Amino acid sequence: MKFLGLIPALMITLLLAIACAGCMESSDGQMKETPAPASSADDIFLQAETAMAGGNYRTAASLYEDAFALYQEKGDSDHALPARNGMFRAMRATEGFPYNRTTAEAVMRETTPTLTVDETDTWLDERAQTITSDGETLYFEDVAQNYFYADSEKLSLSDNRYDFRYATRYAIPADGTSAGNSTTPYVNPVRYTGTEALDLPADVLPETGVISIWYPLPLETASQRDVVVTNISHKEYIITGPVTEGEIAYVYYEIPANEIGENLTITIDIAFTSYERKFEVDPAKIGTYDTTDPEYILYTSSGRNIAVTDEIRDLAMAIVGNETNPYLQAQALCLYVIDTYPYNHVPHISLDTVVPKVPESSYMLKTGHGDCGTQGMLFSALCRSLGIPARSTGGYTMTSGAIPSCHFWAEYYIEDYGWIPCDITFAKSVDKFDIGEDDRETFRTYYTNGLDPTRIIIQKDVDAPMDPSIPADAVVFRAALQSPAIICDTAEDDLDLIAEDHFSITLNEEY
Repeated sequence: MKFLGLIPALMITLLLAIACAGCMESSDGQMKETPAPASSADDIFLQAETAMAGGNYRTAASLYEDAFALYQEKGDSDHALPARNGMFRAMRATEGFPYNRTTAEAVMRETTPTLTVDETDTWLDERAQTITSDGETLYFEDVAQNYFYADSEKLSLSDNRYDFRYATRYAIPADGTSAGNSTTPYVNPVRYTGTEALDLPADVLPETGVISIWYPLPLETASQRDVVVTNISHKEYIITGPVTEGEIAYVYYEIPANEIGENLTITIDIAFTSYERKFEVDPAKIGTYDTTDPEYILYTSSGRNIAVTDEIRDLAMAIVGNETNPYLQAQALCLYVIDTYPYNHVPHISLDTVVPKVPESSYMLKTGHGDCGTQGMLFSALCRSLGIPARSTGGYTMTSGAIPSCHFWAEYYIEDYGWIPCDITFAKSVDKFDIGEDDRETFRTYYTNGLDPTRIIIQKDVDAPMDPSIPADAVVFRAALQSPAIICDTAEDDLDLIAEDHFSITLNEEY
């Protein structure tokens, strides 16, 4: 090593420095003790980076926070921003993992007093979703609920939130009609009107700087039409939009923080017509894909969360066997995901943050855990690996009640028919109800070839690009825009996460 010859001299210098550390000569010639200098903000920041890279997320969060405070004291905004963003990322890494082993066991016992020690240990050791930080295993916040989701028999006994007849009103109509329309798959339109509202409290808002907001809207699609956006707040701060066509719907704001006053409140009135989709596909009468079409290329490519890997491709080939018809292949893939993977809540914020990034499709394949979005992403990856265009579409659903709830589903493209929806979560949900096999099969078939009209579509696929794009170094949830994406370089709080709890949609069904 070319610096080896410097080591003796450096050691002497270091020893002298240590001998004199903490002392200085006073005006009377005497040596007196002085406090050792505090670590600089740069040193602490580098320690935070090392901790983050090593998976010590809680230590990293604390160090980033210290560095951020020191940079702020110095008025060094250029370095304060990376430290603050690092703090946000480190905190997001363990977002949703509040339990250590002791508290996870306690939550399991409290939720289900009849659980045995062996049942608890088996779940926590082998199937629960975890993350390791600072040498400690942390457990996902829904560790107890996911235990029930993993077993449909237990779930049917524990979950009584849903009115089955109401939730199945489209899939199993009371009048017994279920056939689609021979001229169009888009039937039974429902007109919705309502309001989207964001209300960020004043105490989390910065006094200076610019708050950038990508605000979600309904998207014009083949099944969601006549989108109208009116009474938009703060029009003077709109930079782009409202955009209601393309891959994702939004309006983009840049709002000066010093002009807000109290709470930051944005309301937008929305209206759209949603159509039920009922596809009747004749496998013998489907066209051939144009593999040079840009849309075909887009939706058969590997993506940030829909990853087409060798493992995915091998699994897809094993599932479809010798079948070559794209529609029958897609149906086989859909039923495989429904029958193989139990529904489980997933730590999306953590998955969207931790580096190296694990695509959600790969996460579900590895862990066996998946919710509506992850199920759709795995299905889409399987389809894409076989050359079938597919995407994970989403926004909200009102199937189970009047209040919109976040939801994603999948769509796959069949030539001469169009984009066919496949709601794996809904198709699988029938397992928790005690119903006849005919109704069960009708329900499953409906949601692998169609979709109810109780939806708000915001984006056609996960990770859909917007203009302007979200900066690469910004800390936001990128996969979905179900609440506003917010960044502000001068904010001390994670406004993007806070917005999730301060955004709402109210809707009225007109017809």
